[in-house]
Amino acid sequence: MIVNKSALDGVFFNLKTTFNRALQAAEPEWEKIAMKVTSGSSENRYKWMERFPAMRKWVGEKVVKQLKGQGYTIINDDFEATIEVDRNDIEDDTLGIYGPEAEMAGYSSAHLPDELVFDLVNAGFVELGYDGQPFFDTDHPVGKKDGSVVSVSNKGTAKLSFATLAAAQGSFGAARTALRKMKDDEERPLNIKPNVLLVPPALEDTARALMSVERLEDGKPNPYRNAAEVVVSSRLTSDTAWFLLDTTKPVKPFIFQERKAPVFVSQTNMDSDSVFLQKKYRYGAEARGAAGYSFWQMAYGSDGTAV
Repeated sequence: MIVNKSALDGVFFNLKTTFNRALQAAEPEWEKIAMKVTSGSSENRYKWMERFPAMRKWVGEKVVKQLKGQGYTIINDDFEATIEVDRNDIEDDTLGIYGPEAEMAGYSSAHLPDELVFDLVNAGFVELGYDGQPFFDTDHPVGKKDGSVVSVSNKGTAKLSFATLAAAQGSFGAARTALRKMKDDEERPLNIKPNVLLVPPALEDTARALMSVERLEDGKPNPYRNAAEVVVSSRLTSDTAWFLLDTTKPVKPFIFQERKAPVFVSQTNMDSDSVFLQKKYRYGAEARGAAGYSFWQMAYGSDGTAV
């Protein structure tokens, strides 16, 4: 094959088609636990994290909620996956060897949000949320009507278990109760409805049993049957940690912030240094985005370390 602009355009078209096919065929996991926020700049500042308007009885003038977010900002990062095509392979018409690379670039691009969001989940016991505390923590500061501040927990250490009624109550039951008791700074219930039990593969059998069996291992009726959807992710790095989430609302516990969706690009200038010195044409994917924490009140995490 003669290497000219027409030939290079054909290479780009074929690789891009393979890339887009893999991109569209992927089945990402992040949408089950996170919301997408479209970004229009290098970073987004989430001022609404601290206080969120809720309907109240209209008596006199409206109460204006001051958006006093504590500067929780998510900065977009750049991501890329590059494929180098040797000029000899174009001349020899052996471009089929690059198809799998383009396909993997599409697959990787589709799952970039998964990687970003589940990295957040894994780091939730140490990384800080909007209130300056670890996202899963025992002492989130929450204001009260009288101006005082109390500590509220969305973190546990219990192992997920269906061995006995007491064990089930002390793990899943305690997490569900903690979330259901969440209140805003006016001491009104937030109406949290935990509906997703997120676990690693090591806890899949336990989680599915807890959500499905009619009787626990001690023979007592299972009060948590069908209480939540079990979501299993191999991206969770701890074999003992598990998470209970409320994803029923427009705002979800985690944020995937997209600045630029994955696109397939090329660098095929025949006069470039990479072509002249190395005989390489470059193709690949580019994307911009990031991930961050939303409301900790909508998530409970247990590291499962209790003896």
